[in-house]
Amino acid sequence: MTDASSTPAIPVTIYRSDYRAPEWQVPDIALDFALGIDATKVGAALSVVRQADAPVPLTLRGDGLTPAAVRVDGEVWNDWRMDGSDLIVDLGERSAATVEVDTVIDPASNTQLSGLYASGGLLCTQCEAEGFRRITFHPDRPDVLSRYKVRMQGDKAAFPILLSNGNCIEQGEEGSDHWALWEDPWPKPSYLFALVAGDLVVNKDSFTTTSGREVELGIWVRGGDVERTGHAMQALKDSMKWDEEVYGREYDLDLFNIVAVSDFNMGAMENKGLNVFNTRYILADPDTATDVDYDGVEGVVAHEYFHNWSGNRVTCRDWFQLSLKEGFTVFRDQSFSADMGSPPVKRIEDVRLLRAAQFPEDAGPLAHPIRPDSFQEISNFYTATIYNKGAEIIRMMATMVGPERFRKGTDLYFDRHDGEAATCEDFVRAIEEGAGIDLAQFRRWYEQAGTPRLKLSLVEDEGAWSLDVVQTVPPTPGQPEKQPMMMPLRLAAFAMDGSGDALADTLVTITGATQRIALGKFVGRPALSVNRGFSAPIIVDFERGPGELAWLAAHDDDPFARYEALQQLMLDTLVAAVSGKTGDNQAVIDAVGQTLAGAGNDPAFVAEAVLLPSEAFAGDQMVTVDPDAIRRERLALQAAIGAALETKWRAILAGSAPPATDLSRKAKGGRRLRGVALAYLAATGADDAPALAFRIFSDADGMTERQAALATLAHGDSDERAHALDIFYQRYRDNPLVLDKWFQVQAWSLRADTVDAVKALAQHPDFTLANPNRVRSLYGALTGNQAAFHQADGAGYRLIAELVIALDPKNPQTSAKMIPSLGRWKRFDDARQALMKAELERILAQPGLSRDVTEQASKSLVG
Repeated sequence: MTDASSTPAIPVTIYRSDYRAPEWQVPDIALDFALGIDATKVGAALSVVRQADAPVPLTLRGDGLTPAAVRVDGEVWNDWRMDGSDLIVDLGERSAATVEVDTVIDPASNTQLSGLYASGGLLCTQCEAEGFRRITFHPDRPDVLSRYKVRMQGDKAAFPILLSNGNCIEQGEEGSDHWALWEDPWPKPSYLFALVAGDLVVNKDSFTTTSGREVELGIWVRGGDVERTGHAMQALKDSMKWDEEVYGREYDLDLFNIVAVSDFNMGAMENKGLNVFNTRYILADPDTATDVDYDGVEGVVAHEYFHNWSGNRVTCRDWFQLSLKEGFTVFRDQSFSADMGSPPVKRIEDVRLLRAAQFPEDAGPLAHPIRPDSFQEISNFYTATIYNKGAEIIRMMATMVGPERFRKGTDLYFDRHDGEAATCEDFVRAIEEGAGIDLAQFRRWYEQAGTPRLKLSLVEDEGAWSLDVVQTVPPTPGQPEKQPMMMPLRLAAFAMDGSGDALADTLVTITGATQRIALGKFVGRPALSVNRGFSAPIIVDFERGPGELAWLAAHDDDPFARYEALQQLMLDTLVAAVSGKTGDNQAVIDAVGQTLAGAGNDPAFVAEAVLLPSEAFAGDQMVTVDPDAIRRERLALQAAIGAALETKWRAILAGSAPPATDLSRKAKGGRRLRGVALAYLAATGADDAPALAFRIFSDADGMTERQAALATLAHGDSDERAHALDIFYQRYRDNPLVLDKWFQVQAWSLRADTVDAVKALAQHPDFTLANPNRVRSLYGALTGNQAAFHQADGAGYRLIAELVIALDPKNPQTSAKMIPSLGRWKRFDDARQALMKAELERILAQPGLSRDVTEQASKSLVG
């Protein structure tokens, strides 16, 4: 027996091409936990079966662990050694054995929030992607699927509730301790293991499946929070019903539990039968949650529940296939949320997020395909590309084949791979065979990074019009040359002269680098409605005719296309002004005014349509981003629209807000439109705007109106601003989730002193680096505030670099998520480039840097 102290791992690159099937499988595992906040004893008994033809040692992954004892088939075993962090057990000629390993871990010191950690007196786990190896030694790879039996024992006063995966089959007491035995009959990978122990209360309900089986539902929270779980419970039941109706997927256990914890790196985790959630996505009531928060709870609850099939029953073969479960499940939760609310508004929200998060990723140094070829730290690949672009790839397949054929494909996928660890190729092949479509070229979406661009031009021949399409896919790191993608392109064409000539909604499949599409005969140039419903995640370059965008904004029969036309009109005007040209403000004002005329029918859609494009999105249209000019011109355009339509904005605000308890589509849309109206009115500089905003803030019966008014005040320097911030803080200082909003609105502020304000807020007694939500609410919000973050003196860059350096030893995952904000330095002027690169170099110079941050910073520096 040999032992060696573990040393920090040098980042190594792992390649998808090197995948090999596991040499040992673990069909069954029994875990025995003696729970304690400062010391938890873990006994693991792994029934291992050799898959290799010849005898090979058993490699069990570990991270920060030391084995206290190793036994094989009940006997003390000495033929083991440590290889870095891993435990190597030589089993000789055995083809099967039971390997037992005892370890002791300290949950209280686990600030990484990965593995088993303490959170405010609770013990909870987060094992995706590689957290299980921080609990006990194990192969810890997703293609090793096991049936788990888990015994938990702890002090009844400290841990009155003991939860794990599956069903509780036995429980009892031993003096001041009590214990529970949990069994999960479904084989699962180690990343889906979960354990929660502590003082919790429950909201209980039930759901009857299509086959008539009753499932017990529980949402477990801290005392005092259970009243805020009703929306999450309803979302869970709606999700279960929807998945049965749309995908034919019925829940497969008698129990489904959710636990909400305050300290969590992610939004939630889909552990089999025991989902662990960030409290942000469970707790909601009208006083503390906005309509956006309510929608977030509904969407994330649905996402994690849908993983029961798309991720748990069929899991990933390896982490390169991460989008197999995440892209598919995001598509499923987006579809669910659209069905629960407004499909056009949901599509607008999803595309806005894609453009804000994924398009920049695709255009930057961290670009990667949705099925990466390599990584150093898998935690860095929980990205917008994997999730959001991955969902768009699934959506394109569904668009090309239609709902019935897509369902045949997904049925085939689930039936064929149930209980297996599958690949992205397995999914594509199932859609291909089930739907009867050739997806050979489409597979390039899994292989190539970058956002395709379509350059369009209209061609006329004796009154017959055609559309010429030129497709390019830009070079990305490691992929200098690309092949044309296959994509669905929905389009229509209209005569603007009132003749009624039109090409109705048409779906065209683009496959070549060049392609011509016949549109039909028109007298004069038609108005082109292209990429309707955002049928493909692409950038369209098309020079519009005079008045075309304004006409489409008013008349297009596709809601998303109407939204796009108005947004493009605004964007063209804004970019022209930033470039020193004269923008057509009046065309924008007229289009906004015309759109507002339909506010009574669909206020949610109107509120989205009349919002100006973000500063960041405007910057994405420029070769060199000028954040100061973008802010200046955006504020000027906002003021012009606000002043020209002031009467309309005031009329919207003069009416009564819908009650905060009314969560209907129209009520939420009405509140959203009131927030937009207030922002436009405030942009005019009207003398009464601060007082009006403060009155709305004070009179609000719910958080949606209250936060919208506070955010509007936070941009200015009125007495009302300071008063409102103080009132908000005093009212919610004991509510962590709402206090996050207080930090966030100040970091989002358009004021010139925002960076200094963030610096001061980081010293506030209520700010802590220990809670990821609090870090994101302040520093994450600052990185999304383009002009503030890119302040010319580099103060924003220094602030983020200092955060990364301070946070990395405590929580590498959260720290690494801040790096991409520094990584797009090539988009900016020389002075800002030098400042951003200097901060990346400062980060990389730190001793003992984590793999997470090292990979992100080094790739970002190369650019």
